[in-house]
Amino acid sequence: MQFYGSEVVYTLPLFNYKYTEGIHFLAEQATCYWMLTDIGAVVRRLRAKHGFIVVLFKRYNEAEQQRTHHEAVINYGDGNGITLFEQQYTITDFPLDELHLFFVDDTLMLPNEY
Repeated sequence: MQFYGSEVVYTLPLFNYKYTEGIHFLAEQATCYWMLTDIGAVVRRLRAKHGFIVVLFKRYNEAEQQRTHHEAVINYGDGNGITLFEQQYTITDFPLDELHLFFVDDTLMLPNEY
């Protein structure tokens, strides 16, 4: 399913940010509302200084997992290759190996919804 733009915007009141239909679909299908909460906790600190944040989930390969003792990482960047924050995860049930998201104007979205 492809999402382009969004007619409905959802809110995560705990962190006072919005997310699009595409993010809502992802959270429902992948049962990853934990990720929305974690992203909210991090971007709450970053959004005052950064209007555009790239959120990248990446599952480590086996060698990286053995080296880091973590299964995955979420990297928060400025879109120009600068890492603003990084959160590693010892375990994850997220079904994808990699996912790019954008956080713009207090709204989390899929790249093609930008």
